[in-house]
Amino acid sequence: MSYELIALMMFSGMMLLLLTGQRVFAVIGFVGAASALLLWGDGSAELSFASAMKLMKWYPMLTLPLFVFMGYMLAESRIADDLYKMFHVWMGPVRGGLALGTVMLMVVISAINGLSVAGMAVGATIALPELLRRNADKVMVTGVIQAGSTLGILLPPSVVLVLYGMIARQPVGHLWMAGVFPGLLMAVIFGLYIVIRCWLQPNLCPPLTKEERASYTWGDKFALLRAGLIPLVIFVTMTGLFLTGVTSLVESSAVGALSSIVAVVVRGRFTWKILHETVKKTLGISCMFMWILLAALCFGAVFDGLGAVKSIEHLFVGELGMDRWVILIMMQVTFLILGAFLDDTAMLVIVAPLFIPLAGSLGFDLVWYGVLYTITCQVAYLTPPFGYNLFLMRSMAPPEITLPDIYRSVVPFVGLMVLTLIIIGVFPEIATWLPHYYYGN
Repeated sequence: MSYELIALMMFSGMMLLLLTGQRVFAVIGFVGAASALLLWGDGSAELSFASAMKLMKWYPMLTLPLFVFMGYMLAESRIADDLYKMFHVWMGPVRGGLALGTVMLMVVISAINGLSVAGMAVGATIALPELLRRNADKVMVTGVIQAGSTLGILLPPSVVLVLYGMIARQPVGHLWMAGVFPGLLMAVIFGLYIVIRCWLQPNLCPPLTKEERASYTWGDKFALLRAGLIPLVIFVTMTGLFLTGVTSLVESSAVGALSSIVAVVVRGRFTWKILHETVKKTLGISCMFMWILLAALCFGAVFDGLGAVKSIEHLFVGELGMDRWVILIMMQVTFLILGAFLDDTAMLVIVAPLFIPLAGSLGFDLVWYGVLYTITCQVAYLTPPFGYNLFLMRSMAPPEITLPDIYRSVVPFVGLMVLTLIIIGVFPEIATWLPHYYYGN
């Protein structure tokens, strides 16, 4: 049996097992371990052990629980509420300002957490009820929250880019800096869409009334500004120490986690219940990532041993004569299809052994490709019928927001994300300039 056929059988078997509803890490790990055992006999039993040891020795892995802890600490202590109140008061007088403030909230939440789930939870529980109470269009604001929450996997400290860096063996610092301008570009595009649409249709998101604006003095506004800037101070401190070389990546994440505790204590909101909930959620997320990465390393080792990447490259480039850009587009379309059924981590793990080496062998910058992958994941999050964020929103939204409303709400934002993807694809310097400039100097 040829190695190409074995690789095809591995992928087919993995997809069939996923359809049974089994855990992603269990399916990937089982297929990898079973294939190794059948191919190379008892000696391959060390493969999974070696993968586990490689994971345990991966020093950057310590960043994951620390960043997740920081985000959950600020969310559980409701410091994120202060942040939304600040945007609500300062942006409210502008037509469409409440929706625009929600996008800005998502940008800051992304900058302190790095996960889409956290942004969605804050937006759905804090911003959405307030927007609906002020007669904002339910379809539009639902789309704003879903699209804005996806920024968490692109802006630093993106946990997804950390995972990509570990699997693709690319520097996390380069990936974080590569995600800054694309993430801000997408946020600006969202903001322009909201401003233009609300200017043409003022009833979609009415501004605060004169009475509401008059109820806040300048002293109140500046008090809210001080409270809302706490997460921003934490983010600037954490990333500033890392980018200036004072701390390593892991030390920077530790600074962020410790700063979040100090901020909660200073605000007088620290309780053992908050600490317990934060630690419990951090442990759950961290263990999930650990198991998935362990399975990915095992599966990837078997795939590398088969030489499947070289075979597929020869098939596409040599025998079929495809242009490398056509292959790249096919890879991104595959991500979109998988994203209708899986989350970003599962997608990365399933196709990483094939797509990342293939992109490198075709001459693409793997840091730039990591940004493309992440944006494609953002699109896949919102793609019906089974987009990850669609069902998260359905579980958190009030009863008056139906599933058809949620589906309709994401259509313009999916188009804006695809536009951003095309812009980054055509002008890769948007992603690559900052890391090259900073680390080059």
